[in-house]
Amino acid sequence: MTEIVPLADAVSSLIHDGDTVAMEGFTHLIPHAAGHAVIRAGLRDLTAVRMTPDLIYDQLIGMGCVKRLVFSWGGNPGVGSLHRFRDAVEKGWPRPLEIEERSHADLANAYVAGASGLPFSVIRGYVGSDLPAHNPVIKFITCPFTGEKLAASPAICPDIAVIHAQQADRKGNVMLWGISGVQKEVALASHKVLVTVEEIVDELEPRPGAVHLPHWVVTAVSPAPGGARPSYALGYYKRDNTFYEAWDAIARSREAFTAWMERHVLGTEDFAGYERSVAAAAVAEGARRA
Repeated sequence: MTEIVPLADAVSSLIHDGDTVAMEGFTHLIPHAAGHAVIRAGLRDLTAVRMTPDLIYDQLIGMGCVKRLVFSWGGNPGVGSLHRFRDAVEKGWPRPLEIEERSHADLANAYVAGASGLPFSVIRGYVGSDLPAHNPVIKFITCPFTGEKLAASPAICPDIAVIHAQQADRKGNVMLWGISGVQKEVALASHKVLVTVEEIVDELEPRPGAVHLPHWVVTAVSPAPGGARPSYALGYYKRDNTFYEAWDAIARSREAFTAWMERHVLGTEDFAGYERSVAAAAVAEGARRA
């Protein structure tokens, strides 16, 4: 039976030190509120998986939550580098970060293999790439039917998938629409699934192209209005491009990053409090410059 519980309670009961956690969402519906709850909970030694780690993973890494990162691209979309990610890899701050890099196709298919109960994925890829030389989990096999050389890598079956969606009903059925990434695949591949949502509704109204996750797939649903910001949630709010640009300056300095996180994330009880804190700081900064 899917539980509908506050986000902090869901994180404390479902995610533990050392877990493999996959927070997915492609440019859209990125689970920032859940990431902040993980940071507030002080979780450590996580293996974090994500096809496109961006700001929320920069924050998780910079706050020392992540021991190992499995990914296929990392950056601040449209802006540049993730400075806390780079600092962890290059200089071991706040702790050394192990990395396992794969291609987009590989990582997506690794989720599909996990969802299918298979031990590894097979793709026609990595031709001309030097990535296999730097990632020992990427192997090559020969197709028994055609003799073709194919790439193979282990399936990914996270301890828990964390995603954000627009709606869930009171039984725990979830619906998301708009640009989707691998939310369905990671949910089916994972042992537990936590979904934050914009709202709980009495009944889900079908939408063309929507992704539906039935309640028997979902472990817990947590209401988190605005929980994808600064990314966007189609039908609810737009992408906050200004924040992505501002993050570059915030994250460049260890001191500025730490102060910002302590003030706005650790210094607030939940995502609503975080948003009030950030908004108040923006107003104060505007008044100072006026």
